[in-house]
Amino acid sequence: MKQAFYRFLYYKVLGWKTDVTLPNIPKCVICVAPHTSNWDLFYGKVFYNAIGRRTCFMIKKEWFFFPMGYLFRAIGGIPVNRDRKTSMVEQMATIFGQRRQFHLAITPEATRKANSDWKKGFYYIALQAQVPIYLYAIDYATKTITATRSIWPTGNAEQDMAQIKQYYQKFHGKYPDNFAV
Repeated sequence: MKQAFYRFLYYKVLGWKTDVTLPNIPKCVICVAPHTSNWDLFYGKVFYNAIGRRTCFMIKKEWFFFPMGYLFRAIGGIPVNRDRKTSMVEQMATIFGQRRQFHLAITPEATRKANSDWKKGFYYIALQAQVPIYLYAIDYATKTITATRSIWPTGNAEQDMAQIKQYYQKFHGKYPDNFAV
């Protein structure tokens, strides 16, 4: 029933499409780009529910106060400690090890402004957790969310990041001038 509601909302009400060829596997890091608007989270969550999958995302632990903590946990938020003494890569790799099923969505641009210097945390989380990176693109020009490529991190971050960024070159964010690879 819940998935049917999200399918109706995503496809009929919002008028979006999907181009997803990647299988639903138990664990993966989801690299999401372009990220140029706060609407990306909304469309992404509606989409992922429409295709019957559950995803999580990281958010500062400071946002988990009453009542926001309940809301963020309900939609997949994971509180993270951004203290310099703790490693987010290790925190997330530990969660991957503890859970039977875990999809973690991350926007590597780390901002909604143009930034070609993408953060590599998602890459190192996947490398340490030994899971693939699924490449998901939100294309506002065609109103399509696409997931047709995955990559297993090899340990050569520069080479792998070049391939990842090349995949995203053809997609357009809500504000195309705010997207840079």
